[in-house]
Amino acid sequence: MPADLSPIDKAKFVAAKRAVEYVESGMKLGLGTGSTAAWMVRCLAERIREEGLKVKGVPTSSRTAELARSLGVPVVSLDDAKWLDLTIDGADEIDSQLNLIKGGGAALLQEKIVATASDQMIVIADAAKEVAQLGAFPLPVEVIPFGWQTTKALIEETLVSLDVLNRDCTLRMNGDAPLVTDEANYIVDLHLKRIGNPRQLSLVLNQIPGVVENGLFIDICDIVVVGHGDGRVTVRDINSGEVEEDHIDLVPSDNIFSDSDD
Repeated sequence: MPADLSPIDKAKFVAAKRAVEYVESGMKLGLGTGSTAAWMVRCLAERIREEGLKVKGVPTSSRTAELARSLGVPVVSLDDAKWLDLTIDGADEIDSQLNLIKGGGAALLQEKIVATASDQMIVIADAAKEVAQLGAFPLPVEVIPFGWQTTKALIEETLVSLDVLNRDCTLRMNGDAPLVTDEANYIVDLHLKRIGNPRQLSLVLNQIPGVVENGLFIDICDIVVVGHGDGRVTVRDINSGEVEEDHIDLVPSDNIFSDSDD
């Protein structure tokens, strides 16, 4: 293992390594987006190489598709797969009910479509992503470019009547231009600080004209795998209520660490 690997990257790696143990040959998998999900793709690729695991992956972004193909993970579209056995993805925040904020990587639309087209969703994260209440991480909302300023104003007006601590909204930028998602949309980030009722907020936001989808994932995640820098892993199953403690060997192959700066 590279000596300069940070404790957070070690935590992401062990969470990904543990989650990939759920994968069985013949499965159709949703492949998440982001730095933690990238570790998962690498761990999956290692199992394919070493064990001859047979799977098909449905990426949630062009970045994930490119990484998967480069590592030899078979990639298909969701239309071809139709339904998935399992999706493994990261999260920006996770509360005690396994509700999530996702979209820090601007892939929330495809991520939510893929996750809801799966029998099961496993979320992988480092311990810093666990929170008592959602909202410290800005909530991404994907909007169409046409009339985005009007949509943003409608969002701000709607937030007045909702249980949030702050109502600042900003258009996400990529340098001097608006960031554009894989679906050619914009992202408005809601700096709410605290979300009192995530379910209500999600439903209300998606009623606003111009809003495509929001980054609240409610009743979608089944299992969360939280990694720690010392190799410890905590697995929480929302359906059974079980909490499992595990430990993962922190000596991955060199191949897994190639391009690990995603």
